[in-house]
Amino acid sequence: MNIAASCTEYRAIAKDLAARFAPRAAKWDRTRSYCWENVTELADAGIMGMTLPTDLGGQGASWLDTVVVVEEIAKACTLTARIVVEANMGGISAIMAYGTQAQKELVAPYVLAGDKPAICITEPQAGSAATQMTTTARRNDGGYLLNGTKHWITGGGVSKLHLVFARVLDETGAELGIGGFILCHDPDAGHDAQGFEVVGRERTMGLCGMPEATLAFRDVFIADDFVLQPPSGFKHGFADLMNAYNSQRVGAGTIAMGVAAGAMEHAKRYLQEREQFGRPLAEFQGLQWMLADMDTSVHAARLMLQEAAHSRGANGSPFPDITMAARAKLFASEMAIKVVNDALQIFGARGYGGEEPLERMYRDVRMFTIGGGTAQILRTQLAGSLLEMRTPQTRGAN
Repeated sequence: MNIAASCTEYRAIAKDLAARFAPRAAKWDRTRSYCWENVTELADAGIMGMTLPTDLGGQGASWLDTVVVVEEIAKACTLTARIVVEANMGGISAIMAYGTQAQKELVAPYVLAGDKPAICITEPQAGSAATQMTTTARRNDGGYLLNGTKHWITGGGVSKLHLVFARVLDETGAELGIGGFILCHDPDAGHDAQGFEVVGRERTMGLCGMPEATLAFRDVFIADDFVLQPPSGFKHGFADLMNAYNSQRVGAGTIAMGVAAGAMEHAKRYLQEREQFGRPLAEFQGLQWMLADMDTSVHAARLMLQEAAHSRGANGSPFPDITMAARAKLFASEMAIKVVNDALQIFGARGYGGEEPLERMYRDVRMFTIGGGTAQILRTQLAGSLLEMRTPQTRGAN
């Protein structure tokens, strides 16, 4: 399918799903429960793993197709949109780019059935400075033993697939670099990761149905067949693996933009329905200007995200352009906070209460200037690109 036809078809599918997801969104937020019902419908519609190649059972969809789907679903349910991103543009993209055929054949059925791989990078003392991680993978008889703790792991406790980043050590304890390890914990299917345990869960401000977990690894054995080996090997491979974050950032930015677009639609409806001083709010110029600014901001973010998504494959890279992805995510995430805040302001006290979805959307969207690269880290990265230099904050990275 060409891009135009493909996007049109996927938008129609996403709109239909979003209409069903919207009435449930408050329930997942209120009960802090994972939206398994939505995930089943995503899988049935072919949205889970839609970017996987057709020979693995996927749709072979483009990043641009995925951006269209994520935007529509994010308007209705932020939680569900995040799952779509993780199942198409997160850790799975690194496995599809660098994994062996056997690794791809292992993970594809899980993703297509509804699993979202959990990216395990962050640690209690290593957030933005990911290279300060202390989790290790020591060479041991046909594989590696994982030891350490990962923190703020999205989907920890519900995901069966995990992409774990760790410092690679040889048998003597000498460090070889940072590598990626595919951990599948599914005892019912014979994949029992002994020594792996979920030891905690954060109580979050928003996205309340998505677990943010602390994971412990105690001599977890990862066979050689499950080591994700990028082209440049362990010594410099961390940079290759982290390029998957370019996809993640485009996805995260799209969720934020979609939430903002949804908030704007609610505000437009309310301006047309609500009357004060004997006339609709839509007739007040000050509120008209707020809506116009919201629309301009959302549209600008949408174009930047589509540009970044379309850059995938340029210069032979399996991921979007790093600068375009950072720029789009930075702009979209900060824009979304303002747009949702303005939409809530238009609703007044009603927006602050629970009768409308604005207060939930405001809590949800606040995360996107933090997760997947903080706004400050993205600015540092962009500055380094513009100045053609490595900034002081990144000189210690591999």
